[in-house]
Amino acid sequence: MQRQQSLSYAEIRSSILQNIPPEAGLTRIEFEGPRLAIYTKRPEILLERSQVISEIATSIKKRIVVRSDPSARIAEGDVERVVREVLPEEAGLVRTYLDPALGEVIIEAARPELAYGSGGVNLIDIARRTGWIPLLVRAPPIPSTTLKQVRGYLYSRGKERERFLRETGEVIFRPSRQGAGDVRITALGGARQVGRSAFLVRTRESCLLLDCGINPGSSNPIDAYPRLDVEEFDLERLDGVVITHAHLDHCGFLPYLFKYGYDGPVYCSQPTESLMMLLLGDYLEVMSKEGRPAPFSSDDVRDVITHIIPLGYNEVTDVSPDIRLTLHNAGHILGSSIVHIHVGKGLHNIVYTSDFKFGPTQLLPPASVQFPRVETLLMESTYGGAGDPIKSREETEEEFVRIANSILEKGKVLIPVPAVGRAQEIMMVINKYMDMGKLLEVPVYIEGMISEATAIHTAYPSYLSSEIRDQIIEEGKNPFESDYFTIVKQADSRDEIVEGGPCIIIATAGMMEGGPVIEYFKRLASSEENGLIFVSYQVSGTLGQRLQSGLRSFQFFNSEGKIEVINVRMSINTVEGFSGHSDRRQLLNYVRRIRPTPKRVLLVHGEEAKCENMVKSLSRLSGVQAYSPYLLETLRLA
Repeated sequence: MQRQQSLSYAEIRSSILQNIPPEAGLTRIEFEGPRLAIYTKRPEILLERSQVISEIATSIKKRIVVRSDPSARIAEGDVERVVREVLPEEAGLVRTYLDPALGEVIIEAARPELAYGSGGVNLIDIARRTGWIPLLVRAPPIPSTTLKQVRGYLYSRGKERERFLRETGEVIFRPSRQGAGDVRITALGGARQVGRSAFLVRTRESCLLLDCGINPGSSNPIDAYPRLDVEEFDLERLDGVVITHAHLDHCGFLPYLFKYGYDGPVYCSQPTESLMMLLLGDYLEVMSKEGRPAPFSSDDVRDVITHIIPLGYNEVTDVSPDIRLTLHNAGHILGSSIVHIHVGKGLHNIVYTSDFKFGPTQLLPPASVQFPRVETLLMESTYGGAGDPIKSREETEEEFVRIANSILEKGKVLIPVPAVGRAQEIMMVINKYMDMGKLLEVPVYIEGMISEATAIHTAYPSYLSSEIRDQIIEEGKNPFESDYFTIVKQADSRDEIVEGGPCIIIATAGMMEGGPVIEYFKRLASSEENGLIFVSYQVSGTLGQRLQSGLRSFQFFNSEGKIEVINVRMSINTVEGFSGHSDRRQLLNYVRRIRPTPKRVLLVHGEEAKCENMVKSLSRLSGVQAYSPYLLETLRLA
């Protein structure tokens, strides 16, 4: 069982001083966000005797990280030279990045297992010779511009980040003033609707925001953004924000908090950090092209980067005096997380699924079901309606192939996709069935942010399905590269693609609210030989949802600024089973399978009728109380 830490800082410091070997040259102990940083003049000694740190961490129940004292570090310009001297050539060193704020050298290698050396001997040698702490990462098969930008920005804001981590640590480890109690949750968005997810968890001591998204189907601010204007939300009291994944309906309003003075931590998985920066940047670009004002600027997005504290799955982390946070795999998109919140000494435990997939996909493993404790389950219900289709994955793929083949006999297939998750999933399916000879072999054109998002996927193979992970790590292959795929890099290639023969076009955005998919749609919509296949959820009010509902006339401004009307004659098709959300059957099974069984289930992130339907279905289960909160409703959990 997780336990609240009761040791004072003086007791923690005393325990560390008693157990650190004198020869390590301890210089200071500092807060570093949710961790304690131990600075030494000879960090290689503690890296070599890692059990010492493990024993101290266990005794004080805090996360500890070893840092090198700045006086022990060699000049930045000499670090890569030493790394190249130490690592064997076959390790395939690609590049190094420095983080002066933390004294870390990030080493990208094609074969990290060879760079590591027996028992980590190479890393210990690098620490000894440079005074910098080495972090080893696998070089992605596809280089990512986003990752380079994030690392470069963190380097440039090193002093600011150092200050932020120290101050955040002081807040997290502050003495408890009132003790745990009065656990409440308020729905600021995402209640009885899909979009703008935002849930505020408060105790007597702490305040934590779960997600901070936008509603892509609304232009009215009161409906498009979380209700941060209510008295329950106080930016000054906010201890942290947890972002479950990078989709904009869960993170798209986050920079707004920093625009108005938030200076606290943002917790998310490492892949979410990279994908979130990609999608937020694209959101600003789309708003600018369409002449619409954005609620924040690129400077606010960069502030988000400075304040992110990335966490691994199953890593228990203090976020306030009475709250501990753990992220678990959600199976929705790369890095998506189910959030476990532990309040007090076993007072109350909340599991927030956010968007999750409780079933196998080509791309990701299914969502986690095992937790230390859970009293309240906050669960999505996107596909919770009684009439929502339930198909097996095999049936879904067969339906997709059948529809695509029928269109490709004469025309072109247009597939709108979110750049993250669904795009990579559909790429894997197309590659699989073309290889099997079941899907007509035609050119597959890919345009939008998909290529960059795919590059980020290859940077985090441990988060992917075992099959794809093994291809990248064990076999050294990149499954996202195929002879069938052509990346469209220039917009002027579109006319040539449209005028050519049958093909498949995969383009962003998934709900057809901007992006290159609109340019293809304009060119293809008027021909009944072509077909559009939706493979992702369409939020109410978006162009995608209106086409699904029968829209057959599309207006847009042409290059001359005049309104042009296109009659939609292409076929509009929907294949539901590719969704990264759990279907109705999977939602019900999740509540049956989650351990331990929750006492209360709160249904969110679904249209009102679907939330209500899930409430009725779950209420039939023995011992489970089900309820769907309304927007701005506050519930007391403990």
